[in-house]
Amino acid sequence: MEKSFKSNKDYYIIFGLILLVYLLSINTDLAEYSQHSAIHIPAGFFYYTFGLDLLVVTSWVFVLFFKKIGVVLFPVFVLLHFLIHNYFLSTYLYSDITVLFLYIGLGLLALIPRWKMLN
Repeated sequence: MEKSFKSNKDYYIIFGLILLVYLLSINTDLAEYSQHSAIHIPAGFFYYTFGLDLLVVTSWVFVLFFKKIGVVLFPVFVLLHFLIHNYFLSTYLYSDITVLFLYIGLGLLALIPRWKMLN
């Protein structure tokens, strides 16, 4: 595996796939928001979830721009998103778990050899 970022596209393909799977979580949040009055979800829940969605995407952008802080914050924010859903709605979001598995299995495979090159 090539260690440079510019000559190897696996880095971008892996993190594109991870973001694509995370969009399923965002879609779930939007679906719940559109039905919040029918399923009696607390109003503050959406501030938390959409805020965490924004933080997840922001940390993903940090990873994409080779920042070490994004490597640490991305799984933390995804886990918090999962826990918020589990606490407020008692729902188990498989999309969040899939994102964490992909990040640990594929994402870190692309990041660990390049760790010294990250800012």
